[in-house]
Amino acid sequence: MKYQQAAFKASYGLSSQLPDHDRPEIVFSGRSNVGKSSLINKLCNRKNLARVSATPGKTATINYYDLNDGYFVDLPGYGYAKVSASERARWDDLINSYFAVSERCTLLVQLLDSRHQPSADDITMLEYLQHNQIPFVVALTKSDKLKKSESAHVTGDFTAICAPYGCKGVFLTSAQTGLGIPELQQMIETAAAEF
Repeated sequence: MKYQQAAFKASYGLSSQLPDHDRPEIVFSGRSNVGKSSLINKLCNRKNLARVSATPGKTATINYYDLNDGYFVDLPGYGYAKVSASERARWDDLINSYFAVSERCTLLVQLLDSRHQPSADDITMLEYLQHNQIPFVVALTKSDKLKKSESAHVTGDFTAICAPYGCKGVFLTSAQTGLGIPELQQMIETAAAEF
């Protein structure tokens, strides 16, 4: 993956708009405001590649970032209450249509907030990934906000929670300090090489 060459490709709001699947696609999933855009920016060592918003529920489309030899695919955040039923239905259709092409997703990076237990929506997503046999790893975000005493056991706790769903690895990450970024990049490289 050519992280330094990453460029925004397009936003897709309807399943019919999704591009052909011709290279590895690394997908980012998580609840609203968990830090998907910040993590994508850190992985690519860019400040403003993915738009970071303080307002949850801002990403209402599937956003593609072109890394030359692969794509980063940013899914809409889930679990944000202030969204109309029709908008939520459109999101569901968009995400289900994306995953309907089974080989589309090379690896999914499921973001979970390291400071909190997974929400009901997070567990539903883990069940969805397991049911659809989607290969995934977990990136624990915002680890810079943990106390040192907490961060020691957080990875183990989340590994125990996520392993039954088929999780291939848990990475403690911080978009602020860069913690866990090289390890996550290595996992992405390995998955892309198997494409």
